[in-house]
Amino acid sequence: MVDAVSACVRAIYITPVATRLPESVAMAMAIRDVGLEGDRYASGEGTWSHWPGGGRQVTLVESEVVAALEQSLGISAAQTRRNIVTCGLKLNDLVGLDFTIGEVLMRGVRLCEPCTHLEKLTVRGAALALDNCGGLRADILRGGIIRLGDKIAVKTAS
Repeated sequence: MVDAVSACVRAIYITPVATRLPESVAMAMAIRDVGLEGDRYASGEGTWSHWPGGGRQVTLVESEVVAALEQSLGISAAQTRRNIVTCGLKLNDLVGLDFTIGEVLMRGVRLCEPCTHLEKLTVRGAALALDNCGGLRADILRGGIIRLGDKIAVKTAS
């Protein structure tokens, strides 16, 4: 599931406005029960902010998926509109599990399945290309700073 040596953060993206393409940042403050400081979902301005249910605080996508999207459809990491690009782990395996990114503790809530909104903002075929690999929606259980290169580890029951 997680390669303890290589599971890490490759990129971090935030945007304060739903209609603006997220920008790459070197670090982001993760605020418990809120989201990433400066991001549209932390301020309640995200496209899906007003829908019920959890899993809107942070979104993650695998760098391996992004690389395939760039090659096949020309979609960049920013265009996936996910907050954190990871490497070295399968995000689908983290649903229902607690994990750390550096000092931040998160819980994988549900898969971040692609939607027609994403396809409208990118290219035709994006939703199909992201089927079952669109990433993970997570909630922040303990805040802190997330930095490029931070290690990702699944919490084991103790």
